Amino acid sequence: MGAPPRATRLIALCLACLWLAAATACAPNRPDPLTLRVLASTELADMAPLLDELRRETGITLEMDLKGTVDASNELAGPGPRRHDLAWLSSDRYYLLKSKANGGGGEKPLATNTMRSPVVIGMKRAVADRLRTNTPDGQISWADAADSAADGSLRFGMADPRRSNSGLAALVGVATAAAGTGTALRPADVSCDRLRGFFAGHALTGDTSDSLADGYVARQGELNALITYESELLALNSSGRLREPLEIVYPKDGMVLSDYPVLLLDPARRAAYDRLVEWLRSPSVQKRIMERTMRRPIDPGVPRIAPLREEVGNALYFPDDQKVVDRLLADYGDPRRDRSAQVLFLLDFSTSMRGERIQRLRDTFDGLAGADDSHSGKFLRFYRGETLTVMRFGGRVLDERSVTYQEQADLDRLRGFVASDDFDDSTAVWSSLETAYRSVAAALRKRPGGEVSIVLMTDGENNTGIGLDAFVRRHARLPAQTRAVRTYTIRYGEADDEELERGARATGGRMVDATDGSLRSAFKEIRGCVH
Repeated sequence: MGAPPRATRLIALCLACLWLAAATACAPNRPDPLTLRVLASTELADMAPLLDELRRETGITLEMDLKGTVDASNELAGPGPRRHDLAWLSSDRYYLLKSKANGGGGEKPLATNTMRSPVVIGMKRAVADRLRTNTPDGQISWADAADSAADGSLRFGMADPRRSNSGLAALVGVATAAAGTGTALRPADVSCDRLRGFFAGHALTGDTSDSLADGYVARQGELNALITYESELLALNSSGRLREPLEIVYPKDGMVLSDYPVLLLDPARRAAYDRLVEWLRSPSVQKRIMERTMRRPIDPGVPRIAPLREEVGNALYFPDDQKVVDRLLADYGDPRRDRSAQVLFLLDFSTSMRGERIQRLRDTFDGLAGADDSHSGKFLRFYRGETLTVMRFGGRVLDERSVTYQEQADLDRLRGFVASDDFDDSTAVWSSLETAYRSVAAALRKRPGGEVSIVLMTDGENNTGIGLDAFVRRHARLPAQTRAVRTYTIRYGEADDEELERGARATGGRMVDATDGSLRSAFKEIRGCVH
């Protein structure tokens, strides 16, 4: 005879309780679920599948507020209250600089790096092969890229450094290479803009790395390079979206690494922070991050997958002075603006320049036209789209010629003009400079707001025409836009250094003395500062 229904229910309830107790005793201890608000770089959107695994394995849910790294850093360094528990940035270097500049003297947030990716150059194979064959060691540098961009054969995409860390890292990398010091950039290293030739090839921009990649895919027929994270290039190459994969070039003069630190903003969340970073840095998760995002593991013990076995090479220092970054960003400006500029070279063709001196001047122009294959020469050469005007003067302006550099034939015409043997017996330095300013005024009427500068080279003292005092008085009465054009003077031979220095300063420029040095070096020193 069976048990009564009530007894049956009681037995069933007891058995259920016993089963639940046994299951609870045998199950691993799971931490309580919690949610953390995270201010994160947009590049970390690709971590979403791994964050689902994080929630299942640790109980931690990350609410990701995605922003461009520079925008996120500005928010963190600002005066407002923090709305997030953590920050997870591609790099915290800009944030720390900005915070220090804003007077943030407090303790730095705890930070733990989680993965790495260098900012490199992806090039179409033909471009990379051409650049490689023109180098003595077969290794491509930022200087080689700058040279190719200046002559129009390299057209690349790069994210806006005012918004994106990949763009800022690229800007710092190429500027550090241009400075050639091998150390972190100092204010003196960026007192002059040496990157105009490089950015002559900048044909595509974007606010984020993702939008940059999409833009490159849409315009891959007209572009041949992309500057971004190694991980982005590897992902793009494997996406099936490219007609031709990009070769990843690790510039031999170095690159800036991003290490994706997690920052603890709310100290009350320390226990959860420790649990999160322990999970992220565990070998199994490091391997999953590498395989799914193509970023390099922090843990050196994790075997690299084939695409990441290439050594990164020289890692460049990020500046430790906010003024350096501010100057770089100011020089870079709006990537969509017209970057073309005009330089007027006012060259002394008095008889004292005959012979060796004029030959050195012609060699200098050959170098600026692309014949100088030195590291600095590649950064400071004439660049595509630049308007170059040469005025030859003696006792007056003898002749004037302008070209806008679009092809090699334009530079050949300019060099032919400098090759003239039309010399004059006297030297009218200041009357000729006054004529140059009249030419500049006409150019500015045609293109208001254009960037124009003057480079004056002379080997003798002024012996005809107006004097320096008269020039300074007349210059002060010029319209504001014309008066703002600076003159940079190069002293050569027997020229009066005090007059050339004073005349340059009156226009906002400066003098370089080439009397005891190389004329080419003097032009290159001025070349980086003429805008």
